[in-house]
Amino acid sequence: MIRSLTRLEAPNRLRMLLALPAVAAAAAVLAACGSSGTSSAGGGSTSTGSPAAATAGSLKTATIGGATLLTDAKGFAVYSFAPDTMTKSDCDGACAAAWPPVKGPVTAGAGLTGQLGTIKRSDGSTQATYNGHPLYTFVKDTGPGTDTGNGLDAFGGLWHALTASGSAAPAAAPSGSSSQQRNAPPSHAAVTTPAAPPATAPAQPADPTPQNNGGDHDADNNGGPSDGDGNI
Repeated sequence: MIRSLTRLEAPNRLRMLLALPAVAAAAAVLAACGSSGTSSAGGGSTSTGSPAAATAGSLKTATIGGATLLTDAKGFAVYSFAPDTMTKSDCDGACAAAWPPVKGPVTAGAGLTGQLGTIKRSDGSTQATYNGHPLYTFVKDTGPGTDTGNGLDAFGGLWHALTASGSAAPAAAPSGSSSQQRNAPPSHAAVTTPAAPPATAPAQPADPTPQNNGGDHDADNNGGPSDGDGNI
């Protein structure tokens, strides 16, 4: 049985019905504002909190064999490959296994003013460059401070350790340690000492000129018969 509303209840019920949409709208607005604020804060946190793209390493310098050479972050000498171009590496496969490419991008340490860059390798990886030279290390460098690959001719071209300016370091000699190679004096051909002259001069032929009263020691100067020498 539905009860009829009294005169007092009817206006109150009407006001309540009219107020419900307003309350719902206000709640929706508040929810939207809260959602927007959270998104904005979250976005700001992501933007400011995430670090910049990390580099694969850094370049620095070290004195190796009396020269100031470019090295990777661990102090290993860094090399260039003569057949490379500024945009392409010519060292892949077995070559890249012996001469690992320096991954890019890299940062420059103190004193390095050369131009840093990167190239895309054939396998899709990124390789660091310095003054237009794609960079490599050498697997036979057993530790920091060595440049055993400098001056080698391998995989179709010459390999050079790089100086801080990006130029090729002086080539090493074929043998000996790195420091000895670069600072060793030039070799000279052996000098042969001439044989000493014999102690006694060889005998000379007799002089045919008459000596000692004609040289015949006869008596022609003492009144004897002449033997044809003019009695000299």
